[in-house]
Amino acid sequence: MKGSRPEQAMLSKDTDMSKTDATRAVIEGMVDGLNDHRIDDIGQFFSEGFRWIGNTGCGTKNGLKEFQDNWQRPFQAAFSDKVCIDEARLYMGEWAAAFGRQEATHSGEFMGVAPTGKRIEIRYMDFWKVVDGKIVDNYVTVDFPHVMAQLGVDVFSGEGWETYDRGEKVPPRP
Repeated sequence: MKGSRPEQAMLSKDTDMSKTDATRAVIEGMVDGLNDHRIDDIGQFFSEGFRWIGNTGCGTKNGLKEFQDNWQRPFQAAFSDKVCIDEARLYMGEWAAAFGRQEATHSGEFMGVAPTGKRIEIRYMDFWKVVDGKIVDNYVTVDFPHVMAQLGVDVFSGEGWETYDRGEKVPPRP
């Protein structure tokens, strides 16, 4: 790209690096709370008006109540015996990030798929902004196509780009 560049990292450029340890404590406590399947008292870690900004299929939750009612409760109804395993965490001032997986049993309806009883992996990435000891923003990506594939549903109808990896398709020429 030649010429002017778009501004980068606008949300994190002014982070207060002295807050790193406090941010770590909030995130570690919150993940423990999620692994304990806490819903009603999870506000210990989230501000009342926090934003949970998810990818397509997950939606956006504005406020603690929407997060509890429109994410936590349906998710736990669909997937029991759930454990969250962060494979990596990064902390930088008021920001934290993680990626990992949840392991759970598909015990309730999920996106129209009846319970299978299968133990599945749910991959994710999270970015959190912590202010005054509470999460105010949570940017989330959950790999629902991978979840659906484990439940026998190909959301890409055989057209996923893994076909390139297997040599089944030839990339178009530019």
